[in-house]
Order: sequence, then C-alpha cells, then structure tokens
Amino acid sequence: MGRGDQGEDRDGPGLAMNCAWRSRRVVLDAPAMTSAIRIWARSSHHAAFRCGGWAWVRDDGRGEPTGQAGGTRDTTAARMALAGLVAALKDAPQGPLVLDLAAPVLARAVHRLAQGPAFTAEEAPAEDLDLWAQLATAVAGRAVAFTPAGEPFKGGPAAFAQAWAELAQDKAKAAGPFVAAIPRANLAKLKLPI
Repeated sequence: MGRGDQGEDRDGPGLAMNCAWRSRRVVLDAPAMTSAIRIWARSSHHAAFRCGGWAWVRDDGRGEPTGQAGGTRDTTAARMALAGLVAALKDAPQGPLVLDLAAPVLARAVHRLAQGPAFTAEEAPAEDLDLWAQLATAVAGRAVAFTPAGEPFKGGPAAFAQAWAELAQDKAKAAGPFVAAIPRANLAKLKLPI
C-alpha cells in the first residue's frame, strides 16, 4: 500500500456508515456565496505504521488564507480525516461553508449533520465520537455546500493541503503528535480559485 492508500474505501473503516446513500458521492456545486468560508481539508494515513496526518487551508474572504497541519501515531484514516475538518472549523467565523473534502463519506456525513436531524441508530458512527460531536456542533445551522474533489490542480489549495498532510504524517511518525500553523510565507504562494 502506498502513501494515502487505504484500498477500495479511501475513507477508512470508521467513516463507512450504513447509509442508504453511502455508495453515492455527495457533490453539490457551491452556490454563489460571496461571503462563504472556503475550506480545503486533506488527510494521509500510513496503515503499516498506523500514523497519520491532516492539513487544511481556509479562505475566510479576508484577503489571506490560513492553514494548519497536525498528526499523530496509533490512529486511523477516518480519525485523521475527521480531525483535520474539526480543526479547520474550530475557530472559523460564522457564515456559510464551501467544503472541498477528499473523503466522500465524510462529505455525506457533514451534509447530513448540516441539514438538521442527527444520524439514526443504523447510521451513527461507532468510533471517534469525540470528533463527531465537535463536527456536529460546528456545522449545525450553517449553510454547507461542497465542491467536487477531483484532481487538485498544481499550486491549488487542495494539492497544497494534501502535501502538508503527507508531511504531517511523516513528522508524526518520526516525532509523535503535533499541531502547527502552516507558515504564512508558504500560504502566500497559493493559487486560490476565484
């Protein structure tokens, strides 16, 4: 298995919920929300070493993007995807969200949480309940849209976040758990989509 490769279900076993809509990918074109907060979140997990990393880039519409990366040992791919998104939403200003997530099952879960009712007993996640609770609180009552998570373009925020997630995975493997801001000098080189 290569870096970031979790087999057929790239989201990891913790995100595989028993939902009628599990096999379909939620891709909603982002409506014209000029004041929307745009977030690109990516994660990486090495199954053999059980270490992982995450990174996010956020454009609050204030003129310069922000970002953060982190990682830990003894984790799962699902936990890394959740941890990255929760970290991105932690201090995000209120307002509509436009998310670009590489994990389609996570996108469907966020869509469901933002619409209101919680998961049914069959759909409820069994692991990482601490992160799921934080995610539910962060998206409650917000308008959420998704952009297609296709191939990230070179120099774009999705590719940038993926590179930082892989770097975070390597750092966590070597040095243990950490969370750090992505330097502004690196973020200044980003090509944000209009």
